[in-house]
Amino acid sequence: MASKSLYSPRDPVLKKRDDFEDILEERRNSSDLRYALRCYTPALYKGLVPCKASMLKNIVLQSDSLQYVISQVSAECGESQEAVQEEASLLLEEMAHRLQLGTIRFFAFTLSKAFKVLFRSVCVNEEGIQRLQQAIQEHPVVLLPSHRSYMDFLMMSYILYTYDLALPVIAAGMDFMSMKFVGEMLRMSGAFFIRRSFGGDKLYWAVFSEYVKTMLRNGYAPIEFFLEGTRSRTGKSLTPKTGLLNIVMEPFFKGEVFDVNLVPVSISYERILEEALYARELLGVPKPKESTSGLLKARRILSEDYGSMHVYFGQPVSVRSLAQGHINRSQYNLVPRHVPQKPAADTQSFVNDTAYRLVRLQEESMVLKPWVLVAMLLLQNPDGMDLSTLTEQADWLRRLALTFGAFLDWPDREPCSKVISSSLALHKNLVCVSGGRVRLVVDEPSGAELSTNEMAFNQAVSVLSCASYRNQILHLFVRPALLAVALQTANSNRRDEVYNCFNFLWNVFSNEFILCPGAAVQDFEEACFLLGKCGAIQELQQDIVTCQSGQTTLAFLCSVLDPFLQGYQVVCRYLCEETEENLPENKFVPAVRNFTLQLILAGSLKCYEALSSDMQKNALAALMRLKTVRKVKVGDQVTLKVNKIAVNSLEDTLGGKIPTQKPVLARL
Repeated sequence: MASKSLYSPRDPVLKKRDDFEDILEERRNSSDLRYALRCYTPALYKGLVPCKASMLKNIVLQSDSLQYVISQVSAECGESQEAVQEEASLLLEEMAHRLQLGTIRFFAFTLSKAFKVLFRSVCVNEEGIQRLQQAIQEHPVVLLPSHRSYMDFLMMSYILYTYDLALPVIAAGMDFMSMKFVGEMLRMSGAFFIRRSFGGDKLYWAVFSEYVKTMLRNGYAPIEFFLEGTRSRTGKSLTPKTGLLNIVMEPFFKGEVFDVNLVPVSISYERILEEALYARELLGVPKPKESTSGLLKARRILSEDYGSMHVYFGQPVSVRSLAQGHINRSQYNLVPRHVPQKPAADTQSFVNDTAYRLVRLQEESMVLKPWVLVAMLLLQNPDGMDLSTLTEQADWLRRLALTFGAFLDWPDREPCSKVISSSLALHKNLVCVSGGRVRLVVDEPSGAELSTNEMAFNQAVSVLSCASYRNQILHLFVRPALLAVALQTANSNRRDEVYNCFNFLWNVFSNEFILCPGAAVQDFEEACFLLGKCGAIQELQQDIVTCQSGQTTLAFLCSVLDPFLQGYQVVCRYLCEETEENLPENKFVPAVRNFTLQLILAGSLKCYEALSSDMQKNALAALMRLKTVRKVKVGDQVTLKVNKIAVNSLEDTLGGKIPTQKPVLARL
């Protein structure tokens, strides 16, 4: 099935945006205790009576589907069916949620107190809430929020409680189980816990999938999970994981439910609680283990200002409507419903395309703050900028972003200088203004002499923290940026040659950005439309011609992609110059990081973003997809086999020698 059937370019006409309501405004003017103890009577799917946790477990354990797998596992391992049934029961006990209204009320009270301290406002689109309220009563609902912070799932439940909507059951990682008291509290507020990977554990997969499908089929509560699978440490959307999406669609494919509503939710933070933690993780510092003591130590964040937050509930996406003409559901009549089936190729393609579509819907509804524009400009000018120049260029970039369809939260009737000053003040941990000049802050502990390695590490933390905000707007610029670079590198202005360059770059970076498989042509057409709209190019019959008035825009867009070009070049250079015949896969990231650091210390590289493990892993994934690197298992170890000629050729195509970073927009 062609991706074109599900994937379409962004509507070039600016859409009417929903109005937002600050849900903390009422909380600041009324009793939190009264709010937590108020009458809570959410409307349910077809008026069903909520199901007790014990009854839900019995339904799962006695289901034909799970009983079939239990008999299979029993025959394969030689254990009695009773023993396998007991194991399934224990797995379900470990996994299942135990929603209790008392715990919900406790969280409603404590989160109200915390959110009023952390955030200036939490804004929710009212029309989205009304659409969700209607959808919950008509069909099973699956909530799919973006994932940038631990705060996401807490905020989702808090918002639904505020609007008297049915609370979701939430897929959570087993990490939280190590927080004994907190883990149980989360379980009693709707979390169900799943392992990060199941391996070949047929029984675990059967228990998990039947548990999710039972909740969905019976509509006891909306199901919530993160399509990206884990928090994004970079601020960019991650490639979607389709395992859970497959599970929640299967009841529709098999005719067990009439429809399923998938609701994309975009959660935007003006300032991210974990920004420095994420940057350090990308630089190889181990992620702190979740623990109750760690949570208590994190109380110091309550003394910080994290600005505003926006939560946008998107239009429910009907699986039935999406599948019309693309999925032949009669194939599911050939096998009894309770017998597990591996999805057919066309079904898997459909689910994959749907996942990308949903992530793009999340991206397009992200509410962007002025700081993301400031961060983008500061990263392109690493030596700092005059405040007046920064203000002027931010205003130019605001107009360009709006032309491209940005969902930008820019205060009305406020002078640009005031907006920028306010933004800089909120992010004073990342930037400083001295002598009328703005530059990134580098953490240098007083009284401590730092080595050159430590100084470079601190500089990288600052750059990657800033980049996590710039990355929030990359989805808006990435397609025009790919075209701008293609126009710069193509041998002629002929449309087909420009497209060939665009398509090459599109393929290279399809792990880095949300680029739907098979949609290169649509993305090229969208990029052409946007660059034509802002006056940067003119499309003739067979040619694409750059306009003199658009040179500043094209230079800016090339610089947007520059850190990624440099980062991928560094990986190619390392693989060509430093690797042995077989490089152990688990040594790849530390080795590339050390190689990159040496280039920075030697002064031959100024791109600190190349130190990011996320970029290094994406580059490796691209090289394997392009068949220039392949994995080979030697004994118990996975090694990387490098085709150095092909990798060297790729580096040359990406730009040859690593360029130095240059300020852009200097002549604005």
